[in-house]
Formats: sequence, structure tokens, C-alpha cells
Amino acid sequence: IERIRDFLKSPSGGFRSYLTGIESVSAPDPLTVVINTKGNIPNLPLSFSSIFVMNRPAQGFQTTEELNAGRAGHPPVGTGPYTFESWSSGEVLKLARNDDYWGGRPAWPQVTFRVIESPAARVAALSTGEVDLADAIPARDVASLKQRGARIASVGAARINFLQFDVERDRLPGVTDKSGEPIANPFKDALVRRALAMATDRGILVDKILSGYGTAAAQLFPGGLPGTSETLQPEAPKYDEAKALLAKAGFPDGFNLLLAGPAGRYPGDGESLQAIAQSWARIGVKVQPAAAPFSVFNTKRAAGDYAVWYGGASGEAVDIILHALLASPDPESGNGALNFGHYRNQAFDAMLARAESIQEGPERNKALAEATEFVMADQPIIPLYHFHHIVGYGPRVASYAMHPRGWTTAMQTLAATE
Repeated sequence: IERIRDFLKSPSGGFRSYLTGIESVSAPDPLTVVINTKGNIPNLPLSFSSIFVMNRPAQGFQTTEELNAGRAGHPPVGTGPYTFESWSSGEVLKLARNDDYWGGRPAWPQVTFRVIESPAARVAALSTGEVDLADAIPARDVASLKQRGARIASVGAARINFLQFDVERDRLPGVTDKSGEPIANPFKDALVRRALAMATDRGILVDKILSGYGTAAAQLFPGGLPGTSETLQPEAPKYDEAKALLAKAGFPDGFNLLLAGPAGRYPGDGESLQAIAQSWARIGVKVQPAAAPFSVFNTKRAAGDYAVWYGGASGEAVDIILHALLASPDPESGNGALNFGHYRNQAFDAMLARAESIQEGPERNKALAEATEFVMADQPIIPLYHFHHIVGYGPRVASYAMHPRGWTTAMQTLAATE
């Protein structure tokens, strides 16, 4: 907890959102942790399920740079099913079986995780047997992989993919009028944000790009889950109404913008940028899609190079994502850890804080739904879809258990042979 609070900074500070409301933490003995909070946080144990336990060396915390260096003498874990061998940031992680693991003998003597950002390259690696299991399989490749003998596992995701606006700066990179001259930040106006949401065709994204492996989104989690709204439902695009909103906001002819996003990070990410560009062109907004490898995209987003971008978030409960994505950013408390657009709404913050102080149950769920309805009326983000996690695996894997968060671990596999 102390390491997350004191060492992780944006854009790698997403874990800080799980610590919101913690005032102090102490360990009076080796088997006891005492946590004092600033108020009622009924779902704090749920938040802690997303915090990964690390060994604390005698000399103190390791920095992000030290961990990313991947030195074998400084393993980041000590009691898990696999022991650390080596790590090359953005490339390869190598693990070895921990025969002393308390939970039973792991299936695989060695495990190698490879970072393959290109979806086509992941599919090819699985098809040729170069890898035993590949995650984030594009829906369009499922049928061909099955024909080649691969097996597929899929599960609906407790997550949201969305477009996020920079609503803070006065001028934004890549945003101009139709003659190419820079203009004042149009996304400060909720009318512009609503117009773009109204002109987004989510049906094409789900049916064509995801091939049905997903559902259109109007809020952060799929409808029916605790804390979601029954009122918020995805709608078909309304281009005439959207164009009228733009005109009311002072943009009757639209404007130009660069729409950024990762390529290969999420199912359908790069293709979604192209489809959204076509939809927005119908209301006079000329879009230049800019897809980049996630590492490049993440760095550029943190540097402020983008005005509007595609993103994704997941969590164990809807309030965790509301807090991370839409609460007013506050580095000290960890609020708004994923609010890269710097959206601020004090009324929403108060509604969310009240909802989070209520014990689990119908009253809490109702309060969260009302907070969601309130903030989505302001359209700080455009929810796009809830995709399904798709994983393909080869003959050495007997079965694979999907995790709804999309985490991929060796412990989720059963080996066909040793």
C-alpha cells in the first residue's frame, strides 16, 4: 500500500485508485495490518483484491525503474506459483515453477510471457505453434483459428472502452477549423461532447468490428450489474440532431481533429477509430485517426499530445471505475487516476462519495446508478462497447479458465501434457 501511494505516479498510477480514502496503514506484528480510513469504505476489501502483494526488501521499496530493469537478484515476488527469472520491459517475462508453492504444484516447469502488440502477429504465433496461448484475439480471426485446430475461450468483460476528451486546456493539439487554423478547445462545451456521442454508431463497432463479441455501451459496466442504471441505454446515431447541437455550440460547419488510440491493445481498437471517423464526418467533423503501439500511445497521452482518444478500463465494481475514470483528479487521494482528460464535477464527486459510503445493497446500487446518470448527462466520455475477452490456445493446453478482468496467468491453464 505504501509503495503504491508513494512511488507510483501517472501514467502508471492506476493502482492508486484502489487506495482512495485510506488515511494510514501500519503493521503492529507480522500477521496483522491495521488500516485507518477517512470515512466509510464498505467495499475496501474488494478494492484490495486488485492490489498485487510484493516482497518488501530490507533496504526499502524498489522504484519502477529498478523493477523494469528485471534484475534476477531483485525478484518482485516470493511466494507465488512461479519464481522470477528475467524480464525485458515490453518484450519477455520468464518464470520458473515454484515447487514449494503453498497452493499445490503448478502445471508448467517454465512459463514465458511474450508481448506481441500486433493482433495479426499474435494470431500467426498461435497458428504456427510458436505460442501455446494468445489473448486479445480479434473476433474476425476466431473462425479461421478454429479451422486450424485452435480452441477458443470467451467471456463477457466487466469493463468499458470509451472515448475521452481533454476538457481542461484552452488549446488542443490537432484541433482546427476547416481552414486548418487552431481553435479554442471545443470539448469544454458539453453540447459538442453530446453531439459527438449522438453521432457515434456503436452498432457498427459491435456487429462489424467485434463480430458480435461485445455489447454496445451507454455506461461503464454492462446493464444489470450492481450499480448500473436501467435508464441509460445505447441508442442508434442521430446525425441531424447531432449536427444541430454542433451548430448551437457555434460549429455549424464542424471542425477538424486528430483521434488517437492504441493499436492492438484492445479488440477492435484501431478499426474503431476508422469507423468513428466515418460516423463523425456525417456531422462535419473531419477526423484523422492516429493509432500507435500502446507504449507509444500511453507516453504521448501522458505528454498531452492528444485532444481526444480511445481508452479502456476495468474493475471489480462500477464505483471503482467511476472513481478512477470520472472523479476529479487528485494525486494526493488517488481520485481520478484514469481521468486523463481532467474532467471536474464537484456535484458528481459528492454523489459518488455518498454512494460509496453506503453498505452493499439496493440503496448503494441506486445511489451509484443516480450518480452515473448525472455524470453521463454531461458526457465527459463516450462509452463505446463492452467487449468480450477472447483467448485461443493450442494442443499443449487442455483447458483455459477465463478471468472477467482479462488477466492472463499460467495458473488459469491445465496442461494436456507436461
